[in-house]
Amino acid sequence: MIPDRFETARLLLRPVTHEDADAIFDTYAQDEEVTRYLIWRPHTSRRETAAYIERCIATPPEIERTYMVVGREDDVVRGALALRQRAPHRLDCGYVLARCWWRQGLMTEALSEVTGWGLRQPSVFRVGAVCDFENIGSARVLERAGFVREGLLRRWLVHPNISEEPRDCYSYARVR
Repeated sequence: MIPDRFETARLLLRPVTHEDADAIFDTYAQDEEVTRYLIWRPHTSRRETAAYIERCIATPPEIERTYMVVGREDDVVRGALALRQRAPHRLDCGYVLARCWWRQGLMTEALSEVTGWGLRQPSVFRVGAVCDFENIGSARVLERAGFVREGLLRRWLVHPNISEEPRDCYSYARVR
């Protein structure tokens, strides 16, 4: 079972709630630069953000859990991290961080904690992630969190903020 929360030196990762809608919308969901390489378009209304939260909450936590990444000291939303159990032996993840928090090592810190937990589970042998081949920032986060680039997945994901056609993505993983 995917845990309810994670803690790091600077961060708390806790399940998303309806009360997070304003913070999500205001800090990153409507930001075109933040959402450039994501698989969804920037939100144009708080209603879209509320619908996103509803989908996250409706997803059974043993399949996927979406965490808000918040500061331990100030409880301010900095981003989100989704952890998915695609098969009993593997997890995958995705993340987003508000622009004002970029280049501070926060997502590397969060991802390292979550991945460490995952690889300590007896049944989990792999934690994976993908990122657009042009998303240098995300590639750096993954590499700093100990992920190894495994290869290039041709025409893997549609990033609608760049193109309507599937784009190449790098595949990353940490394994034991």
